[in-house]
Formats: sequence, structure tokens, C-alpha cells
Amino acid sequence: MRERLSSEAYVNGILAGDRIILSRAITVIESRLQGDRELAHSILQGILPHSGNALRVGITGVPGVGKSTLIEALGTHLTSLGKRVAVLTVDPTSSKTGGSILGDKTRMEELVRNPLAFIRPSATGLSLGGVARNTREAMMLCEAAGYDIILVETVGVGQSETLVKGMTDFFLLLTLPGAGDELQGIKKGIMEMVDAIVVNKADANHAQQTETAISDYQNALHLMPPASSGVPVKVMSCSAIENKGIAEIWNLIAEFENTTRLSGYFEKSRALQQIDWMHEMIRQLLEDSFYENNKVKTRLPSLEAAVKEGNLLPASAAKELIALWLKQ
Repeated sequence: MRERLSSEAYVNGILAGDRIILSRAITVIESRLQGDRELAHSILQGILPHSGNALRVGITGVPGVGKSTLIEALGTHLTSLGKRVAVLTVDPTSSKTGGSILGDKTRMEELVRNPLAFIRPSATGLSLGGVARNTREAMMLCEAAGYDIILVETVGVGQSETLVKGMTDFFLLLTLPGAGDELQGIKKGIMEMVDAIVVNKADANHAQQTETAISDYQNALHLMPPASSGVPVKVMSCSAIENKGIAEIWNLIAEFENTTRLSGYFEKSRALQQIDWMHEMIRQLLEDSFYENNKVKTRLPSLEAAVKEGNLLPASAAKELIALWLKQ
């Protein structure tokens, strides 16, 4: 393991916009080592006054819909406007091996070389919601490093996307032409959370399918309650690979930000997200404390075996383990 720097060195490097130090700091906050957790807390406390100034955009969609291609096209467009863009991509982790592919950097060959862009792939670990455990902290570090826009790509493999919505200012659902079939597979909950739906791969060969998809999504949205932001959800099309419709997507996002800042919704949403984050941290810390307890570690294997063999109810095993933990 590379030798850790002091918290001051990390903070100063991040504030200076040093991308190598930023990457190393994200590695620290992702670490599960006790010493790194204390260092991570010190780093985050140091950069706190300099965070929160970026626009946070979540992008979700099923695998193969073209999220990485869209993000590269959008990121390239934004950097052409002089904006600094950080991309936090999330790859699914194998529950069997703990490994992940982490291939998003290789799929964004142009953007990864852009001096105004920073791309950081992370693994989901065992966290739910299609985002990594420390995505919020990584966003804070990127904001302190001076990035204007944070793009968060989720794995989009069917988990609840509530966490994504709960940490971003604008939530975009990317889909493909052929909405008639896709609407059956899209959960109502996601449709209620999104701020825009974009139909990708809308080239000349899919013109009719694209029009049908847009119409179907618009009709579906009429059945949903009004957006909490007060801004009607827009449906539009693009072809990320042909770089068509990308500027229009950014204009839509920028217009949403301006409207919600004027109405006060933007700041209200950010404040509620902080409270949600606090409660999420309570759950994480309690879970960590539980599984790190020596009494729990000792008793867990035998109880797992009893549950597996059908000799003990899972609820009974859980109660016994929690009782052991509470006696610490």
C-alpha cells in the first residue's frame, strides 16, 4: 500500500487542484482500514468549507444504453465551455469475489485525456442503489478541487435508485428507442424520481421508434404525480455517438438549475440530502460496528450453519447476534 500523506498535505493538494492527490484522497475515503477512516474524516473536515459549489448530475439507465458514451459527449461539451468536469463512475462488484471491472476509463478515451476533466471509477462494494459507499464523500473532494460539475454514473442494474436521487441535483434516465417494451420494465418509482428522460441512439435509422418512445414516455409521465421540484419532467432524444442533442441536454440541465435556485427548491433539496446522508451514515456505522465485534465474529459462523441447515430461524439468529453486540 502506498504511504499515506498527512491530512494537511491531502487538503492542500486537493485545494490546489492536484488530480493525483485527489485520486489518492478518494482511495483513502474508500478504505475500510481504521487508520484510514480517521484520516478520511480529517481530510473531509478540512475541505468542508470548500465543498458544495458544484452542480451534481446523476445519470442512470440499463447496461448497454450508452451511459458512458453520453457522459463522454456531455463532458467534452462542458469542457469546451470552459467548465471543469468530474465523472464518478460506478461498476458493479461481484458478491462472490468482491471484484469489479472498472472499465469506464477505457470507454471514455477522449475525456480521460482532457485536462479539464477528472474520471474516477469506483466499485459498489455491497452497497445498494447502484452507487458506491463513498460517492458523496468523493463528490465533496471533487468540489473542493474546483470541479464545476459532477457527473455520477450508476450501474443501472435494477437496484433502487433512491440513493442516486438523494445525492444529486438533477437526475437523468437514459433509455433506448422501443419504449413500448421498455416501459414494462421501468419501475414506477424511477419514473417518479427523474428530472428528465433522454432517448439515446436516436439516429436516422431509429427515427420512427424514437418518436414513438418519446410519445410513450410523455403519456406515462401524465399518470405520475407532479415533480417535487415544480419543474415538469422533460422527454427528449439524442445520439451520443453522433454528438447530436448533447448541447440541448446541457441547456435543459442548466435551465433546471436556474429555475430551482430561484424557487428555493435547490437549497431545500440540498439541506434534506444532508439529513438523509447523516441517517445513512448512522446505518453504516452501526453495521460496521456490528460485524467488527469480536463476539459477533466468533458466534456468526455457527449461527449461519444452523440457519443454512434449517435448524434455526433467521430472525432468532439475528436477535442472538444483536444481543451479543449490545453487551459489548
